[in-house]
Amino acid sequence: MSAPSCQLYLITPPTLADLDAFAGRLAAALEAGPVAALQIRLKPADDATILKAVERLAPVAWSRGVAVILNDRPDLAKQAGCDGVHLGREDMDVAAARRVLGPQMMIGATCHDSRHLAMEAAEAGADYVAFGAFFPTGTKETTHRPDPEILTVWQETMETPCVAIGGITLETAPVLVAAGADFLAVSAGVWAHPKGPARAIVEFTRLLST
Repeated sequence: MSAPSCQLYLITPPTLADLDAFAGRLAAALEAGPVAALQIRLKPADDATILKAVERLAPVAWSRGVAVILNDRPDLAKQAGCDGVHLGREDMDVAAARRVLGPQMMIGATCHDSRHLAMEAAEAGADYVAFGAFFPTGTKETTHRPDPEILTVWQETMETPCVAIGGITLETAPVLVAAGADFLAVSAGVWAHPKGPARAIVEFTRLLST
């Protein structure tokens, strides 16, 4: 069976009060269906907390074939042996991050609602660009609200994969899949699902397979 055209990109909650308990929830979620990548995104958190989280969670992801992406910090991503880093607009630029990480590690870049920023990131060597937030989200404060059409236009003009992010749930996802997102970045849509994260993954898998 061929892989779905749109895949799931899972993001951790911003705080993890019990790392071991979350590792168990993560394992159950990843066992429930295919996930392309896990972004470890902890805010606010010091370096030691971030590295400890990667040390605990990365093996859970890797043992299930899931890439591990660290938010914001190319230096810690390299130190911890992650597969890549996701850069926000206030973080290191893509070209500088590539110098830190070398040619093999993945780099993703937040581009909000701007195809211009996305084209610059792609030309600088980003492995994917992220547009959003498409919907209101409680995970972070957002001011940009792109139209899903930006995904369609991007697919028609560029080869670099695009990630849709921001307020994505089972109810809001279909319009983004139809518009052409390569990946759906989901956090609360999985972790806050009323029937638990494993059930959410099952339902997202069904949605992305149709």
